[in-house]
Amino acid sequence: MHKKKDKVILVVSFGTTYGETRKLTIDSIEQCIQDRFKDYDMKRAFTSHMIIKVLRERDRYIVDTPEEALEKIAEEGYKEVIVQSLHIMPGEEYEYVERVVESYRQKDVFNKIELGRPILYFKGDGEQLQDDYLMAMEAIKLQLPETGSVVFMGHGTTHPANACYSCLQMVLRDHQINNVYIGTVEGYPSLDNIINTLKRDKVEEITLMPLMVVAGDHCNNDMASDEEDSWKKILEKEDFKVNLYMHGMGENPLFRKIFVNHVEDTIIGKYKNMGRTKKGI
Repeated sequence: MHKKKDKVILVVSFGTTYGETRKLTIDSIEQCIQDRFKDYDMKRAFTSHMIIKVLRERDRYIVDTPEEALEKIAEEGYKEVIVQSLHIMPGEEYEYVERVVESYRQKDVFNKIELGRPILYFKGDGEQLQDDYLMAMEAIKLQLPETGSVVFMGHGTTHPANACYSCLQMVLRDHQINNVYIGTVEGYPSLDNIINTLKRDKVEEITLMPLMVVAGDHCNNDMASDEEDSWKKILEKEDFKVNLYMHGMGENPLFRKIFVNHVEDTIIGKYKNMGRTKKGI
């Protein structure tokens, strides 16, 4: 995209090698942001260097890293840069983007460069802060089935931000949404923890859903495949009736709205001076 304006929004996600879900999620979110902020140009970057490499070699599809994107943005002469994260929580990937943004802030290349927060960041106090967890809860409610329980598959991490999953679980419980269980692939709670809770609650039928922006590799393989170690097969072996919901959160209009809202908050500087002590958990 050629430079049209002096302001640009750089949308940064983890990325995906699955073209169809990219169109339905990342592309759709970017379009919502573009529709809302027409006086800004739009750019894209992925934080996963592995995904960038696969797309380049397999599809000849070029996506920039955050560093590459901001270098080009600087060369093109933009004055105002809003970098919006499409990550779930302020974990390692988000902090990577944060470091890149800070490095450009130190270089004093732009008149303004700010970073928008991910989905789960602020736990609001009802006065100063918008409650990201309540907004996420409303979006989740939009895709819950009429019957049975839901098990969400989050990615999980060793980063302390993994606590965001348990915080979201507690918010759901506090609002009497008792048929939703949040587990992770690479963190806590694990699927084993979730199975123990499902049995305690005498659950018989569940719907598996990805708690991820895109329905990519984890959704298709770790969650829904017929491999023996997939969540679907493991749960079926434990005698649960398993349904599959193969849609990333980026397909949910309320999740897309959250990202649009976070861009707006960043543009107007709503949380600029809240500091790290107010971060999401």
